[in-house]
Amino acid sequence: MFSLIRRMLVVAAAFGAFGATAAAQTPPGVLIVAQIAEPKSLDPHAVTAVNDFRILMNVYDGLVRYKPGSLEVEPALAESWTVSDDGTVYTFTLRDGVTFHDGSALDAEAVKFNFDRMLDESHPFHDTGPFPLSFFFGSVDSVEAPDPKTVVFRLKEPYAPFLSNLAYPTGLIVSPAAVEEHGEDFGRNPSGTGPFKFVEWESNAKVVVEANPDYWGGAPDLKAVVFRPITDANTRVAEMLSGGIDVMVEVPPDNLSTFADDASYTVFEQAGPHLWFLILNAKEGPMADRKVRQAVNYAIDKKALVENVLQGTAAIAAGPTPPAFAWAYNEALEPYPHDPEKAKALLKEAGAEGASLTFYVTEGGSGMLDPIAMGSAIQADLAEVGLDVTIETYEWNTFLGKVNPGLEGKADMAEMAWMTNDPDTLPYLALRTDAFPDKGGFNSGYYSNPEVDTLLEDARKATDQAERARLYKEMQEIVHEDAPWAFIANWKQNAVTSTRVEGFELQPSFFLLLDGVTKN
Repeated sequence: MFSLIRRMLVVAAAFGAFGATAAAQTPPGVLIVAQIAEPKSLDPHAVTAVNDFRILMNVYDGLVRYKPGSLEVEPALAESWTVSDDGTVYTFTLRDGVTFHDGSALDAEAVKFNFDRMLDESHPFHDTGPFPLSFFFGSVDSVEAPDPKTVVFRLKEPYAPFLSNLAYPTGLIVSPAAVEEHGEDFGRNPSGTGPFKFVEWESNAKVVVEANPDYWGGAPDLKAVVFRPITDANTRVAEMLSGGIDVMVEVPPDNLSTFADDASYTVFEQAGPHLWFLILNAKEGPMADRKVRQAVNYAIDKKALVENVLQGTAAIAAGPTPPAFAWAYNEALEPYPHDPEKAKALLKEAGAEGASLTFYVTEGGSGMLDPIAMGSAIQADLAEVGLDVTIETYEWNTFLGKVNPGLEGKADMAEMAWMTNDPDTLPYLALRTDAFPDKGGFNSGYYSNPEVDTLLEDARKATDQAERARLYKEMQEIVHEDAPWAFIANWKQNAVTSTRVEGFELQPSFFLLLDGVTKN
């Protein structure tokens, strides 16, 4: 089978190289997907970007997963589970007969290996790379494997998002045998239990996976999937129009109508828990003053950004929690209005008139919403109120390497986008004092408010959803006032496929699930 797929992929690569000059016809059964950036790694424990997750969700499984079309949890590698009355013990029963792509068995010890690897600094493979989202499971006190089919998680205290976090890509289960074989290079040699098996990764060109005929959920109809990183949006559009690719994610707003009006294509849109925002450096420089941060929020014309730059593909954001989490969203919050005069007055009060700012912008990345155009428009809005903004633009992975370690000594503001699985995730990872970069978190602007810290800690321990909602809504009010970020937009993700593709759907999780897709 591999040699057949190899021949088909050679044909697909040829079309990818020359498709712009003639209408291409990619091979049947081989799905060519245009990604927005090169993946950082194919180790699910080592990455944070949805760009990488879209590949990983097709190669690996977790104990649980999100039901199609929702963020509700259903069984996956675990066929069932129970939770103790006090919410601190989760017992999972594994499916029979599941094997990793390398032939090794999926059993309770393999699951224990995964979580010990992330959480135990003394584990022999803990140093195979950073595990930036391992604190998704920081509440875990121990993982036990009393028999081959049973896995027991004992938590330090009740932790409401636990099941949801297990369904997130950080909870995907990797092959211990492959980690032991490849060590630090496992991220280039992945092995999971998912519907597709890894074939090859050619840097800056493609990641190839092939159908897993022994998949516990049934073999996919596709023979293979090729994920091609095409950073430039115009190039992705040209490839789609020429027939060199079959699926394009994150279609530029300018081009949506082109595909929507052409019967050769199908356009998909799906709202989800997304926030596009600016991290503001609350530790040093002008942004250390709350009045300046509020001024930035008043200065930016978010309505113009959403309507003109994004052309209606997003809604104006009011705060740190996306409205997709309806039960936890504070509907009383209003977005900061566009009020340049108010912004100027706040800057004058803060003594920050004419301040010079450094602004990190990325060429493209996970959910980044036309970031160069957005950055330029924001720069112009801030210039209108007298701020002198210098933009520094970086490729996505380079950008993350600059932003994630913190903005101190480097920049005053940076673009950022998050797609989350629970209202706990983004604020807990990026707004708490204990989430400063030097503590392993993503609070790159060093925002600190003890009241917010307490609300977030209490919310994740609350087992009653109504109480969790109350705590999150109170947190949103404080964060809205403190303005550690400029709250810009909540995006509706989109994608376009050729009409040769059937069974494709977008998910609220923003992941791509391709095992039910066919292509003639």
